[in-house]
Amino acid sequence: MNRRTKIAAIGATLLLTAGAAGSAVASGDGAGAGPREAAALTGTAKLYRPAGDDITFTFDAHLAAEDNMDPEAATGTFGFRHVFPDGTSGWAKARVDCLVTGGRVAVVTGVVTDSDTPFKGKRVGISVHDQGRHDRLGYSWIGSEPEETRKLPKCMSAAPFEKVEHGTGDFRVLPWYPEYPSD
Repeated sequence: MNRRTKIAAIGATLLLTAGAAGSAVASGDGAGAGPREAAALTGTAKLYRPAGDDITFTFDAHLAAEDNMDPEAATGTFGFRHVFPDGTSGWAKARVDCLVTGGRVAVVTGVVTDSDTPFKGKRVGISVHDQGRHDRLGYSWIGSEPEETRKLPKCMSAAPFEKVEHGTGDFRVLPWYPEYPSD
C-alpha cells in the first residue's frame, strides 16, 4: 500500500472512530453515563440596564430522565437580586416546581422560599432564551396586577423580553422531548 493510501485509510478510521464516540456521548451511551436528563436550565446573567441597576438571575433547574412526562417533578433552585442605583436592593431564592423547555427557550416556576421582598411564599415564573452571548430573559411580575392577588399557575411566565448584559449570559437550556404514545 502506498503512503497516500495509508494516510487516507488512517484518516478515515480516525474520523469514523471520533464520530462514533461523539454519537455515544451525545446520546448518553458513554461508558458509565446514565440517561440524559429530560430538561435543564442552568447559568447566570446580569440584565442590561443603562440606568445603572444591577440585576442578576441564577438558575440550577433540572428534570430527571425518569420524570420526562412530568415537568412539575423538576427540581432545583433559582434566584435573583436587584441593586438599584441608589444602593437599595431586593433579592429572592425559589424552589423549582416546574420546568418546560423547547429548543433554546425555557420557562421555570418556583415558590420563593427566602427573600427580603413581598415575593416570599409566592410562585414566580421566569423565561429564558439561550442565544449564546445574547441571551434574553422575562419574568411573571411584569404585569400591573398586585402581587398579593395574583395566583400564577405552574410553568407560566412572560416572554423573554429583557436583554442580558453583553458578556454575562451563560444560560444553558437542555431541550425537552416529551414522549407521546404511538397509535
